[in-house]
Amino acid sequence: MRYGIFSGALWGLDTVILGIAVLLAPYLGASEAPLASALLHDLACALVLLIYMGIRGRLGDTLAALRTRSGRAVMGAALLGGPVGMTGYLIAINNIGPGYTAIISTFYPAVGTLLAFVLLGERMRPRQVLALLGALGAIIMIGWGTTGAVEGGSAVVGVLAALACVIGWGSEAVILAWGMREDTVDNETALHIRQTTSATAYLLVVAPLAGVLGFTGRAVLTPATGLVVLAALAGTASYLFYYKAISTIGASRGMALNISYSAWAVLFALVLQGTVPTPLQVVGCLVVLVGTILAATADWSDLVLLRRTPPDGAGAQPTSVGTADAL
Repeated sequence: MRYGIFSGALWGLDTVILGIAVLLAPYLGASEAPLASALLHDLACALVLLIYMGIRGRLGDTLAALRTRSGRAVMGAALLGGPVGMTGYLIAINNIGPGYTAIISTFYPAVGTLLAFVLLGERMRPRQVLALLGALGAIIMIGWGTTGAVEGGSAVVGVLAALACVIGWGSEAVILAWGMREDTVDNETALHIRQTTSATAYLLVVAPLAGVLGFTGRAVLTPATGLVVLAALAGTASYLFYYKAISTIGASRGMALNISYSAWAVLFALVLQGTVPTPLQVVGCLVVLVGTILAATADWSDLVLLRRTPPDGAGAQPTSVGTADAL
């Protein structure tokens, strides 16, 4: 479970840093900003992973995985999560603002959980589903407090883009869980394939068709792009933990923990930008963190910090069960 928690925290950091970057020139006010930042973000992630896998001597594993059915499935998941999901997310922010985008996009675990049940046979107990719904409700509460009109934005385009994000991210996790069932594709090779495929699709297909290559080229050597790369480092680490979570506890529970990024983003916004959350947002963040942990835990007794010994063990000292051990 700790992998999912780390993935959410780091994605929250990624979100805040990327948000700071797009408020700087040349991204600020530019219609090309969503696609250009997505391209540079995923390209930086792919290069970081290329170096990471090369240092570990695992580039051959990636090439071998690409020749398998599971590897090709991961490539398909990459297109859903990157060019479809991430682009939809950024276009939605550009049209309806981060608050409404968070409200809509964070429902991807609900779609993913349904798909995981139908396609993978993954099951969550009713109380876990209720905990997930509680976390989603809290996310709506957090997002509602940050809603605001975007000048010149289209509500229809924004909502459709956010829905594309929901479908892309939700289906990506399920396909990844299926692909990583085989030993030939572990979480690291899957992520390397995913980010390389996504970056390639952006660079060779999406960006040229959208006409943003020129803008992207001009933006590369700016301080704002340095922040995009910094966000990508946090994003790469987040993805590594997220894929590890999916491979160890399943798509449904991995997604449930990953959506905690909305709460972590509020914390990082306070630290990095000085944005003080409202009391309502603080309560919402606490509900999100508790709800996502409960949704990812099949046996809630595993979360008890102190468990007394049975009656027949009279005289024995209480046994401490650390949360980290339970996770």
